[in-house]
Amino acid sequence: MGATAAAVGLVFAAGPPAAAAGKWCNHSVCIETYDSGTYLGRVEVSVVNTNQPHRISARVWTTNGWSARTKAEDVAKFRTYRDQAYPQRHFPAGTRLCAEGFRGGESVGLPCVTITN
Repeated sequence: MGATAAAVGLVFAAGPPAAAAGKWCNHSVCIETYDSGTYLGRVEVSVVNTNQPHRISARVWTTNGWSARTKAEDVAKFRTYRDQAYPQRHFPAGTRLCAEGFRGGESVGLPCVTITN
């Protein structure tokens, strides 16, 4: 837990703005938005698996209290796991959007972006 908290602090300090739809990655995890401005309707999270069986999942959240977990999926080989979260709301400019991916119960990446107008 302490390592994750340290990683979160580091990522919060150095994340790009998300003024438009885009894709941001950190290690084996990517977060992709499809909306521009402060509205987020759908957020896609992808986690790359290794060539070994793992249970893959992700958690998506914002710094103003919204959060969601993706479904967990058992993946037997090298493949990219994808799932979506649906905030369907406006967030204040400056809100951070983050997604943490898990492979076999361990964090494998934590991309974050700042939502701007």
